[in-house]
Amino acid sequence: MLFWIYVALYGGFMGLVLLRPDLLSIRPLGGVNLAIASGMTLIAAAFVLALVSLGIRSDR
Repeated sequence: MLFWIYVALYGGFMGLVLLRPDLLSIRPLGGVNLAIASGMTLIAAAFVLALVSLGIRSDR
């Protein structure tokens, strides 16, 4: 399940790159463009999902 959540997040990012690459140049966060912010968010999401996975496994 966690894998599919990440696949959906990554698919959304790739869809944005494919369909609206002009949006990635917007700078909403103090000079950091949306492409960098989205990429860092994907990395953070991977860490969060890994921690969730560890929490689920330790409960078993």
